Amino acid sequence: QVQLVESGGGLVQAGGSLRLSCAASRSIFSINFMGWYRQAPGKQRELVARISSGGSRNYADSVKGRFTISRDNAKNTLYLQMNSLKPEDTAVYYCNAEVYIDSYYDYWGQGTQVTVSS
Repeated sequence: QVQLVESGGGLVQAGGSLRLSCAASRSIFSINFMGWYRQAPGKQRELVARISSGGSRNYADSVKGRFTISRDNAKNTLYLQMNSLKPEDTAVYYCNAEVYIDSYYDYWGQGTQVTVSS
């Protein structure tokens, strides 16, 4: 099991930046995949960015070139650097960990609100 706690959300003007953090309750070194998802009001949760234990990254097309996902295994923390924010980035952002035991299990944080004003 792993518990995840997000922080760093807030209100920012369009064009601004925020950095989200996700602190894990245990070592993330062996966690195969970690990611950020978001859910806007009335919409389904969607993948924003994902990073493997080996450092491979993938991004949603809507955030490519603006967001960067990274993981610091020494600090057991996942990050999402968000630049050039747009009003359509407004959502609750969730941290996710995919842990392989006998199968993949998903763990989620409680979410952090990001609001981008125009």
